[in-house]
Formats: sequence, C-alpha cells, structure tokens
Amino acid sequence: MNFASFKKNIKHDFSASIVVFLVALPLCLGIALASGAPLYSGLISGIIGGIVVGSFSNSPLGVSGPAAGLAVIVLNAITDLGSFNIFLVAVVIGGAIQLIMGFFKAGIIAYYFPSSVIKGMLAGIGILIFYKQLDDAVGIKALSLDAISEGINVNVTLITIISLAILILWQSSFVKKIPFVGQLPGPLLAVIISILLANFAVDIAPDYLVKIPVASSTEEFFASFTFPDFAEGLGNKDVYVTGIVIAVVASLETLLCVEATDKQDPLKRTTSTNTELIAQGIGNMCAGLIGGLPVTQVIVRSSANMQAGGKTKTSAILHGFLLLISIICIPVLLNKIPLATLAAILLIVGYKLASPATFKKMYSEGMSQFIPFIVTIVGIVGTDLLKGIGLGMVVAIFIILRNNYKIPYFLEEENEGEKGSYTIELSEDVTFLNKASVLKVLDKIPEESNVTISATKTQFIHRDIIEIIEDFSIKAENKKITLTLIDLDLDLHKQDQTMSHIRVIKS
Repeated sequence: MNFASFKKNIKHDFSASIVVFLVALPLCLGIALASGAPLYSGLISGIIGGIVVGSFSNSPLGVSGPAAGLAVIVLNAITDLGSFNIFLVAVVIGGAIQLIMGFFKAGIIAYYFPSSVIKGMLAGIGILIFYKQLDDAVGIKALSLDAISEGINVNVTLITIISLAILILWQSSFVKKIPFVGQLPGPLLAVIISILLANFAVDIAPDYLVKIPVASSTEEFFASFTFPDFAEGLGNKDVYVTGIVIAVVASLETLLCVEATDKQDPLKRTTSTNTELIAQGIGNMCAGLIGGLPVTQVIVRSSANMQAGGKTKTSAILHGFLLLISIICIPVLLNKIPLATLAAILLIVGYKLASPATFKKMYSEGMSQFIPFIVTIVGIVGTDLLKGIGLGMVVAIFIILRNNYKIPYFLEEENEGEKGSYTIELSEDVTFLNKASVLKVLDKIPEESNVTISATKTQFIHRDIIEIIEDFSIKAENKKITLTLIDLDLDLHKQDQTMSHIRVIKS
C-alpha cells in the first residue's frame, strides 16, 4: 500500500478502526473467559491480530484476533496439558506449522468450498451474534425462561434502544448530510452518549459494564503477560498434537473467513491465501511467545470493518493500536462503557450478516444453492462452526453428485414418420455414477428407432459406460434400432454382430 492510497483512505479507515475496536474489545475479553485463559490473553491476541497480522497480511478488509471457534479447543487443551504456560508452546508450534503451510502454497484449499456454504457460514454466524447479544441488550445475564420471568432490566434496555436508534440513524443519507455531526462514526457517538447516560442519567449496575483489568503500574502491566514453558512443553508429545490441531483449525477458519470477506468486498479484491497463512503463522508465534490466545481472521470483526466503511488494511492495524493504547492509558474510562451499547453494535452486524434479503437471494438461486445454505446455518447454530460447515459441505457434495448422476447427457427426441429419432449428447465427464441413468434412458428407447450417441464434447468416459453402450449396440440389432456412434471407441465385435445397423463416425 503506497502513501497516496493511505492518504486517500485514512479518513474511512480511521473511522472503521474505531468501530472494529469497539466490537473487538468485548470479544477479546469474552473469548478469553470462555477459553479458561487469563483475560489479558484475549487482549494480547487482539493487539497482535491487528498490528502484527495486519502488517503481514494483504487482506484489505480482514481483521484478525482471538476466535470463538477455537474457545472449546483452547479450554480443553489448557486442562489436558496442565497449565497455560505449556499450552503457549503449542500455540507457537501451531504458528510455525501455518508458516510452513503458507510457504508450501496450502492456501488453495479455500477455493474448494462452494459459495452456498460460505454464505451459510456468514448467515449462521450472524444469527449466533444476534442471539448471543440479547442478554446484554435487555439486561438478562443468561437468556432463559426463568431469567425472562424475572423481568428485563429497564435501564439497560433503554440504553440499547437509544444506541440502536443512533446506529440506524447514522447510516441514513439524511444524517450523513448534516455538517460535522453526520461525519461522526455512529458507534463512537453511541458509546459516548451511553457513557453519559450510564453515569449521569440512569442507574446501571457494574455487572452490565465493560470489565478490563486495570494495572496500577508499569510493572503490574507487564506482569499480566505470560510466557511459554519450553522446558516442559517441548518434551510433551501432546503439545505437538495440540499444535497441529490449532494449525489446522485456525487455518481452516482463516481461509473460510478470507473467502467470505473477499465476497463482501465492494471492490471485489482478492486476498492471497498463502500470504494470509504466513501472516497468521507469524501472528500465532508472536501470540504464543507473549501469552496470547491463538488468532485467526474473524468474520465478525471483518464484517464490522467492511460495514463501517473500511477501505484498506490500515483500519485493521489501527484497531490493534487502539486496543493497545486503551488498555495502557484509559482502562478506567473503558470500564464505564455499558455492555448494552456494544451489544447494539453487534446486533446490527449480526442482522446484516443474516438479513432476510440474503435468504431471499439464496432461495431465488435454486434448491441446489438454498439447501446447503440452510443446512450450514442450522449446523452452525445447532452445533458449532466447523461441524456446521462440514454438514453444509456434505450436502453440497451430495447435490453435486446427484446432479452429475442425473444429467450425464442431453437427450433430443424427434419424430421421423413412424420412427422415433433420438440424439444423446454425452456430457463432458461421464462417470460410473451415471450408470443407472444411462441404462434407464437406453432401455426406454422403443423398437425401430434411429438413435445417435455422440461423445464429441466428452473429455472422460468411464469404462462401465462404454460397456453399457456396447451392450446396447447388441440389443439394438434385436430391436431393429439404427444406431449412429460419433467419436466413441467401442468394441463392436461381440456375439457375431452383423454391424449393418451401426454407423461409426469420427469427427
């Protein structure tokens, strides 16, 4: 990225970086908590994902950080390995493996995922984001029938409604035309107003505010960092297994997010997946060395970046610096932000990812696109990210095989006097999966017909299909069928055929 591009886009990128920072802050803390790791580990990974990965990546809109999809893996690994320090060794090893994968061009695997599954992944994540913010949005710590029966927190809900109103209004063209006010980032304005409301107008309990560890001195700040125990970890085979798992899962999540983010990019730029793996590898090695969680490119932050008007990777890098500056300089101020406002920001992000228009568009593209899309969503919402993607892939592959099974040829039927005329144009690839379909159409051809079977466009035809056509050539004589074969290399000397009913053409 040159200076001219930086100067041209810095206004948009800085504004977007604030939004991404506000989205990333609670996610970093929440994922660390869900992973059973120190809270600072999530913040460290957010900083590394922004500054380090952002610097090496060439993804224009992608933002990296700790990923919710890895939380269960991290939680189990810390428990199994015995300590967070030993787990960090596995993170370093995982990063090294990703680095090697990038150098060996393994990023190509991202292109083997159909768009229906990728769009289903986005929508499924959007639904989860939306649902998981509802408790903070209405002031219920765990969204359940028992909790709801106790009643929502009116003050928290009021702040959510005001924040949503600001966010929605600030996306309108009318507000954007207002001098100065219309140029302010909606999320930043929502945060400022919510802080004022929470501290001067409505009573908000501490449980409903952001909680960042506050260091009282430089020594206490650096004491929050954790370092890997190489002496203990390198001699433990389970550490290497964990490192491989982290590398594979983190790479898969990253590559899928890269594909999804590029599809959302209004400028339709393409990210080098191999470069991204190298960037992620460097990021994970750095994270492991100073006490961070594994990082991946994350669709929530990436989508927020795109929706907030980010133009280049500068916004991702700046959000990392904002995280770093905030935990050093203003942790007390950040702890005054109501969770309701951050929930409102994520509600908007979730809605956009899973908007009704997306469902309508996928439905209009046909069942072969819509079914894998829906299955992926249901799988992600009902299980987890990777299982949902796996289910979507299975269904998508099944539909591809089914279509391949059903349409191995183009059949044209004409009437020539009393005889029927049939032209069977074989498709480009005719595999053993098409046996039943080819048999079915040949068996239905009536007696005394004229039949042409053409392989002019065929690149591959399985031996099983050739045998079926050879057998049909024998039956054709008995059924008084005149058969024309075009570009088919068959053995037509079986059972003493007369061959008079067969014409062979080479184009």
